[in-house]
Amino acid sequence: MSGCHCNDTANSLSQVQDATRRRVLWTVLVINAALFIGEFTAGWWADSSALQADSLDSLGDAGVYALSLAVVGASLRQRNGAALVKGVLQGLFGLVVLAEVLRRLMVGAEPLAPLMAAAAAIALLANLSCFLLLMRFRSDDLNMRSVWLCSRNDLASNAGVIGAAGVVALTGSAWPDIAVGTLIALLFLQTSWQVLREAWPGWRRPADSCPEETAP
Repeated sequence: MSGCHCNDTANSLSQVQDATRRRVLWTVLVINAALFIGEFTAGWWADSSALQADSLDSLGDAGVYALSLAVVGASLRQRNGAALVKGVLQGLFGLVVLAEVLRRLMVGAEPLAPLMAAAAAIALLANLSCFLLLMRFRSDDLNMRSVWLCSRNDLASNAGVIGAAGVVALTGSAWPDIAVGTLIALLFLQTSWQVLREAWPGWRRPADSCPEETAP
């Protein structure tokens, strides 16, 4: 009697997909770690809240990608648990950025627009490559959807910093930089809420979820 190898085939395909996800996640993790170092240094040098907020976004993303790597191929409950941790991290980074914005409001700031624009433009190109790499996985599960959402937010943040640099250069005012820093913080908090809201039910009641649940 010949046996059916459907399960073997499915397992092989799953292993190939997991290996591909890991490779992509390692790539975007390294990119974001490098962006954090570069942007944070440039933000400190340029006295820019928006650029430093953007650098913290890259640091948060590197942590998110590391968590995602840890749960590739894991159970649905473990993946939802990782998504919960990511949501909390996003919220914490949002609060840190808001605190930095308030500090700069109190002590004053004189952002260097050319350095802001150059650093943000480099980050935009790097994050665009991450966004395109992750796009094919955005509907796999909540774990991969959450990293894609982070990458999408990065593009908005980078564009905002470039826009703020242009307005700072035209007006000589630090307010556009402060405003974009605040918007990036709010984007952190919105993403945190979205990920936590989607992950919590699946983590609390894993038995109610389908084994291969996909994000809405």
